Amino acid sequence: MASANDQAERESLLLRVFWMLVFTLVWYVAEVVLAVVVILQLAFRLVQGKVNFELLQLGNSLSQYLAQIGQFGSFNSEEKPWPFSDWPTPIAANEQSSTSASPADRAAGA
Repeated sequence: MASANDQAERESLLLRVFWMLVFTLVWYVAEVVLAVVVILQLAFRLVQGKVNFELLQLGNSLSQYLAQIGQFGSFNSEEKPWPFSDWPTPIAANEQSSTSASPADRAAGA
């Protein structure tokens, strides 16, 4: 009976290794897409003087997606990222600032 459990666990681990390899490839593609978003956002800022809201949301959710891949790949999560779970919802800028202090706030001792 123990060997059947060992075999099931080994098969489960092999399946996880497969998905880790797939998500590693997805990571590299998403990394390039995020780099393009960063460059486009910089161009919008330089040309129009303000950021593009759609690119802002895409960059936010793509960053969260990369974090999910990292969590799965490093065994911190058993949940596989998108398309097996929902795509991350962009976090509003005011929600992000309430969870972490900015460098200026930390320097001021806030």
